[in-house]
Amino acid sequence: MRLKNLQVTDNITIREATPSDAELIADLSRETFYNAFAVHNTKANIDKFMNEVFTRERLMAEVHLPNNIFLIAYEGTDPAGYARMRDKNIPETSLGTDNIVEIARIYTASSEIGRGIGSLLLDECVCIAKQKQRQFIWLGVWENNDKAIRFYERHGFKKFGEHIFMLGDDVQTDWLMVREVGA
Repeated sequence: MRLKNLQVTDNITIREATPSDAELIADLSRETFYNAFAVHNTKANIDKFMNEVFTRERLMAEVHLPNNIFLIAYEGTDPAGYARMRDKNIPETSLGTDNIVEIARIYTASSEIGRGIGSLLLDECVCIAKQKQRQFIWLGVWENNDKAIRFYERHGFKKFGEHIFMLGDDVQTDWLMVREVGA
């Protein structure tokens, strides 16, 4: 792995999470997801998703799964965002290779949005993919999240497919986006 504690700006540090960070990852995951999507969905669907799928226990368990890489960004000593990568996680719509890595999640704390944390995390994900000599890096993003779609497009991602994401009882569509790692 390329980083242990990567000082990316004067006050921003990104480091790889360890199993001892499982509670922090779970709490940050739930907080950032809720803050990003509660306003765009019904309370019933958000509550169902948070209480059945996106539970603290499940999120903590993810930190221990093989082929998962978690990064945590800090503003000073405060957690400011995180990313979850899954190595060789092949999307439903094939890209014709297994030489691939997924950005399963990348979120910034509400108080840090607009400060470049997401871009720094994304850049580090690409660096890790390069180090692992992966050909492609891909992700899924909700089709109605125009701001995120534009963010990924600015970073060289292009739509290559779609898949269903269940948020509670709501059937939503995620765009699958990809970029070449060397691009």
